[in-house]
Amino acid sequence: MLTPGRLILIGSLVAGFFTASGVGAEAPAWAYPVNPPDAKGPADEGRALRVPESEVTYTRSELKLLAGNPVADWHPNRHPTMPEIVSHGRKDPAVFACAYCHLPNGSGRPENTSLAGLTPDYFKAQMKAFRNDHRLGSKHDRAPQTGMVALAKQISEADIEAAAAYFASVRPEKFVHVVEADTVPRTLVAGWMLARDPAGGSEPIGNRIIEIAEDFERFEKRDSRTPYIAYVPRGSLSRGARLVASGGDGKTVTCAICHGANLHGMADIPRLAGRSPSYLFRQLFDMREGTRSGAATELMQQVVEKLTDGDMVDIAAYLASCEP
Repeated sequence: MLTPGRLILIGSLVAGFFTASGVGAEAPAWAYPVNPPDAKGPADEGRALRVPESEVTYTRSELKLLAGNPVADWHPNRHPTMPEIVSHGRKDPAVFACAYCHLPNGSGRPENTSLAGLTPDYFKAQMKAFRNDHRLGSKHDRAPQTGMVALAKQISEADIEAAAAYFASVRPEKFVHVVEADTVPRTLVAGWMLARDPAGGSEPIGNRIIEIAEDFERFEKRDSRTPYIAYVPRGSLSRGARLVASGGDGKTVTCAICHGANLHGMADIPRLAGRSPSYLFRQLFDMREGTRSGAATELMQQVVEKLTDGDMVDIAAYLASCEP
């Protein structure tokens, strides 16, 4: 259950609050949610927890993040056998299990990313980028980002190889439903992402993407099949489709040139279709602002340099609506 002590109100973000911006723009709070410093999870009552479509049970304590301990695997028959680094991590040096954040099926969550289906070489290149501080992100107090940087500096090459091979073997699935809207539920920050304010209410969407779990309890239990709904500004899907398909009369470059005709990725260039729109926006924003860098990113910086925040909202909304 959401409680004020565990969440922080994003505030009444009225339409147009986050306007189109250029390089040097402040990272928008809706895309980079930060937990309040006193955020606490629910107490362990000792009872067996369940999620839909699963016969497995866990207690709250068994869902906690501990290096070397097994992660919650609610659907063990729906993915290949996980290697140790994915399912348990390492105690010494302390490296958390990949599946704790990115989940056993690699679907990830809005605060991080889907790893399912990424090629081993792309996966390894991104781990190197985190290790070399090329993916610091535009909000330096976001634990999902800072945690990945720290983990990349600790993890062994052998474990990176094992994790890369595992996630490459997992078939991508889509768990987000994109809906155009003028108004959205009021939200709070919980688990480094947005959640419905239990007090209720609604507000104009403005120039934002509001991505929330349809069932917050299921999200909180780290169910890898949790469905999400992403509210996007009305008209963003058609505007995004034009930018993705044509480049918007020179504003950007057609995505299919590098990411494939169906946007499922090509060679070691990653899939865009069906990803979390919050994640997609953050990557476009980070590349434009220079907080995601490195050799491969230099090409993307030329692609995004003319995009406004509104353009990136539209692109992320459309890409998220596509089938992976």
